[in-house]
Amino acid sequence: MWRSGSSYWLAAVLFCCAWVALCWPWLSGAVTIPFDAKAHFQAQIQFLAQALHSGQSPFWTHNVFAGSPQVADPQSLIFSPAILLALFNPSPSFRAVDAYVLAHLLVGGLAMLMFFRDRNWHPAGALLAALVFAFGASAAWRVQHVGQIASFAFFGLSFWLTARMLQRASLRYGLLAGFSAGMMVLEPDQVALLGAYILIGMVVAHWLSEGWAGVRESMAPIAAACFAGLVTIAVPLLWTWLFAEATTRPAIDLIEAGRGSLHPASLLTAFVGDLFGARDPAIDFWGPYSPQWNAKELFLSQNMGQVYVGALPFLLLIVPGLTRGWLWDKAIRPYTILFVLMVLFALGRYTPFFHLAYDYLPGVKAFRRPADATFLIGGLAAVLSGYLLHRILREEQRRLLWRELGIGAAALAGLLVVALLVARQAGHLGDAVLPGASALAWFATAMALLVALTRWRGAAAPLAASLIVTGVVAADLAANNGPNESTALAPELYDVLRPETKNETVAVLKKLTTQPPDSARRDRVELLGMGFEWPNAGMIHGFDHTLGYNPLRLADFSDAVGTRDTIAGPDQRVFTPLFPSYRCRLADFLGLRYIATRVPIGQVDRSLRAGDLKLVAYTKDGYIYENPRALPRVMFVGGWQLADFEGMKSAGKWPEADPQRVVLLDQEPEPGVPEGPVASNAEVKLKRYRNTVVEIEVTTAQPGFVVLNDIWHPWWKAELDGQEIDILRANVLFRAVQVPAGTHKIRFSFHPLDGAIAELRDRVTPPEEEGVVAEAPTHSGPSGSPATRIQPVPAEPVTRPARDLAAHDMLPPSSAMSAVR
Repeated sequence: MWRSGSSYWLAAVLFCCAWVALCWPWLSGAVTIPFDAKAHFQAQIQFLAQALHSGQSPFWTHNVFAGSPQVADPQSLIFSPAILLALFNPSPSFRAVDAYVLAHLLVGGLAMLMFFRDRNWHPAGALLAALVFAFGASAAWRVQHVGQIASFAFFGLSFWLTARMLQRASLRYGLLAGFSAGMMVLEPDQVALLGAYILIGMVVAHWLSEGWAGVRESMAPIAAACFAGLVTIAVPLLWTWLFAEATTRPAIDLIEAGRGSLHPASLLTAFVGDLFGARDPAIDFWGPYSPQWNAKELFLSQNMGQVYVGALPFLLLIVPGLTRGWLWDKAIRPYTILFVLMVLFALGRYTPFFHLAYDYLPGVKAFRRPADATFLIGGLAAVLSGYLLHRILREEQRRLLWRELGIGAAALAGLLVVALLVARQAGHLGDAVLPGASALAWFATAMALLVALTRWRGAAAPLAASLIVTGVVAADLAANNGPNESTALAPELYDVLRPETKNETVAVLKKLTTQPPDSARRDRVELLGMGFEWPNAGMIHGFDHTLGYNPLRLADFSDAVGTRDTIAGPDQRVFTPLFPSYRCRLADFLGLRYIATRVPIGQVDRSLRAGDLKLVAYTKDGYIYENPRALPRVMFVGGWQLADFEGMKSAGKWPEADPQRVVLLDQEPEPGVPEGPVASNAEVKLKRYRNTVVEIEVTTAQPGFVVLNDIWHPWWKAELDGQEIDILRANVLFRAVQVPAGTHKIRFSFHPLDGAIAELRDRVTPPEEEGVVAEAPTHSGPSGSPATRIQPVPAEPVTRPARDLAAHDMLPPSSAMSAVR
């Protein structure tokens, strides 16, 4: 007989071989994971790698949205294993990033093997569970959703470690389980949320099963897990929460969330994998979420409704799972219940369960797609089907499944009839015939495999069963969940995202934006509707884009400039009252000098007149225009004027003031600089411009303001000749510091930890009651921390006016973490 340990080593080797075979199209570089994996996450990893290898901090990026706090963005991958790829590779290739993403599935599958090994369940069942976990349902069909893939993989790891923690009452595994669960939720998404609820369900099930003795034994490991999890997530989630509070993400109401529900008809893809043509490029997708159905009710991509986990796993759930009642075995009952709950959750608006979850489960209101539960449906189906195969292979009495297989065949025939009726109703009966026939063939193979496995006993049973299961199930998943137009496209489509690209438009923009040393200019560009892969190209090639691709953008900037999640098409350019045209004051302040667009600019901005913009280049990608009025990144301004920034954003009206003679402020500065326009003649040099450090040198014969046209954010600090000084909000969005006459060095630096702690302290500290005499405040930096101040003129302390709001009061209120992802 094969020893148990040897059998599991064999299963692990077979799973790794299957992983290589199923992932080879990506690992070989023949295809690449498309869409978000490239347009968003490839840029994030490349930015991270370039920052680390150039000796910079990756905590802030100036390449999109006039600046954004990467450290607080859960999709920046800073707090993920991607940091290792970035550390060892200064320019991660498409293939390297794809391998990184797919490695998550390898880890999740191996965790399933360990879960089965701990219970001494049959290695062939463990192998089946690993294959289904890694390549079933959304794990295969939504691999381009890199953050959710990571959450799902860490869920698998946490699932095993939590089970081992409870099984052994181990403090060590409690710490590991807590750390893994913390990594699961570091990038907040609905997969992580539901995974956390499943882990809680495992603990509750353990308590119910073991009674008070189990509760007592598990309390210390659970406390260790909670401690490790909190330590892992505390600071990153504080950053993310504060960032989300200041972004544009709306709260998701029940109706809006319901539009991301899994249509009941999509459950048919668990039986007929490509029923709706999601995988066949010769067939236009005709299932739910397509125009043939009510497109106003649901908003999902065609790949989000695919829940195929394989013919053998699906058959096992029926035979013997339902026919013999094995799904209700004590060992597996909690996972059966959780599986049913995940299906009900995924169906969203089509059952009352989601409404209850929305009202009573914390966190559900923050996300927009109940269909994200399809990840967990696949994960739990892996556990259930693997256990059922284990029961068959370890059954002491050999019982053939003829009666149960007959019931299963009848059930499958009924499902096929339903699928064909749905196809006929939609007018696609002909398109459903081939997928239906293919499904019958795979299920016939699965039935034959079950019969063979029940008959084949003996010394080589683990070896034989593992080999057969690997071959059949891997072939099934490759045929039905393999590379398709949702998960695998030609790498050449994303050439613009390669650092070494020869793209003409990129080359022209990099040349146009290059400046000599010490120049006060750092011109921005706008990539107007250049395609889905373009908006984050600046993060790879080093130029600054006014827009970008990210669901999280600072609301102040979005409200003023007009941004959406992306700017893939020209129709996605939204103008605002304060940015009504490319000829406007805000465009000039942004230093928006070059606009690249696939269509003539007049088709997008119809208010432009002849001469407003100059056509400076034409490439195969489109047109490049110049805004000759774009201002430098750094300026010296001699006077100031108070302005109502919120009113300006609403009305779109700027005060009549020369931006090079007067800076608009929302609070009075220290005395010493005259109010109103003042002509000045100063020399300003931009000595150093890095991700989180900007150094400026100014020589002026009179006091005034150095204006940095980067977005104002409360986590930035400024120093004047080595001493901290206030950063004023200037010209609605930007930063300014007050300087006296003379030659001075100004240094802006990003301090996310100090800034976030100060912002949190301000939020939780109750305001002082009116009429209470308080001690004179200590001057503090923009983050609120005490600091030595330079007061240019005069040197005496000056009382600040009441309108000098704290940084957090300037942030628009919103629902924390609303609709992240």
